[in-house]
Amino acid sequence: MKNIVLAVVCFLVAHTANAQFSSARLEATGLTCALCTKAINSSLEALPFVESVDVDIVTTSFMIKFKDQQKVVIDDVKKAVEDAGFSVGKLFMKRNFSDVAIKNDEHVNIDGQVFHFLKVKSQVLSGEQEIQVVDKNFLTSKSYQTFAKSSSKECVKTGKVAGCCEADNAVSNRVYHVTI
Repeated sequence: MKNIVLAVVCFLVAHTANAQFSSARLEATGLTCALCTKAINSSLEALPFVESVDVDIVTTSFMIKFKDQQKVVIDDVKKAVEDAGFSVGKLFMKRNFSDVAIKNDEHVNIDGQVFHFLKVKSQVLSGEQEIQVVDKNFLTSKSYQTFAKSSSKECVKTGKVAGCCEADNAVSNRVYHVTI
């Protein structure tokens, strides 16, 4: 009986921990032609957690579908675009939330990752929601400054866990700054 209970608990923990992002919409900057788009597309498709990428050349947007039950590394998405020679203009990520309470300028630990919500109303996130990553190098410099000025917490400048952050159960010292 102990083994059955342990197996069920392990199954639930594994599937809860992997309830990651399902898709993303990325807008890239610096593209001038279809070859630029192809370079980013190829770089994104090479990521182990990416299932597919659809491109809209007119808006320089990339619709990224992530593999089920795969941990998505947000910084790797940015790195893939930069490795192709371009920059991220905006990054929107979709995921299912399960009654996650958020408040403006507060940190939330979700699946071992720390998210710092900026310029949001207090609310409870449930179901599929889209969040925008507003860290430096995930949007234009001007847009980043607007979000950076909305908080005096040190982690906004560094992107790393600081004295202001709740690091309990965090799997890294990275803090992602996001908005809705």
